[in-house]
Amino acid sequence: MNPILLAVIFVGALGLVCAVAIVVLSKFLAVPVDEKAVEIEELLPGANCGSCGFSGCSGYAEALSKGETDKVNLCNPGGQEVADAISAALGRESAVLTPMTAVVRCRGYDDVAIKKMRYEGVASCRLANQLYGGEKLCPFGCVGLGDCVDACKYDAIRVVNGVAVVDPAACKACGMCASVCPKKLITLLPKGTPNARVLCRNAQKGAQTRKECTNGCIGCMKCQKVCEAGAVKVANFLAEVDNDLCVACGKCVEACPTGAIAGALPRKPADS
Repeated sequence: MNPILLAVIFVGALGLVCAVAIVVLSKFLAVPVDEKAVEIEELLPGANCGSCGFSGCSGYAEALSKGETDKVNLCNPGGQEVADAISAALGRESAVLTPMTAVVRCRGYDDVAIKKMRYEGVASCRLANQLYGGEKLCPFGCVGLGDCVDACKYDAIRVVNGVAVVDPAACKACGMCASVCPKKLITLLPKGTPNARVLCRNAQKGAQTRKECTNGCIGCMKCQKVCEAGAVKVANFLAEVDNDLCVACGKCVEACPTGAIAGALPRKPADS
């Protein structure tokens, strides 16, 4: 037989055997597909932000499908619409999703925060923070170089006068901005709530805080003393508000001498 023809037949036969082997092995080694998880993942927005507490959208979808969690309202970017869709896919009653928004707990703007140096390196909060904590004297202040801006997929945050500012209307509460902030100044809070918010993270003594930023919390306890609901507590020279107790009376906002507390509705006059 012609050697060339023999070689062609041999190679063809070998290819056929390999093809059959691959098909057979693919059947035996195939990873079962969780069709319910795939269906749920298609309902999710694909942000893969991890705000649900799982490893992205696929992790959350798999946990729901396997019954590892029964909470259908964990996807902040998807909102109530996605929560309802997941509930329908699972054949269960929907749950209310509280709209959230990112809040930057700092008001150390360039015109009120003292600077200890002039930073001229790479425009990165993370890198600047590694160099003596950034430009500002306050070790807790916003670095203001926009790592959070770059991380936001929804164009909901920008730097204004040296401090990151969130647009609640555009924010999807994915938490990506919070994850990249080297000072951990960004937190997620209920959107649209009139509750008071302490926009400062400085836990130093008041005298030191005053030297660094005129907008900082000085731990004077005036807010705690006027709060009749017991929602405001001062610990380690820093005020904190319990959202579950706050009644949005606005008294703490009025009492704060530095304006470090904001967000509450103005208190109505006594004769109104």
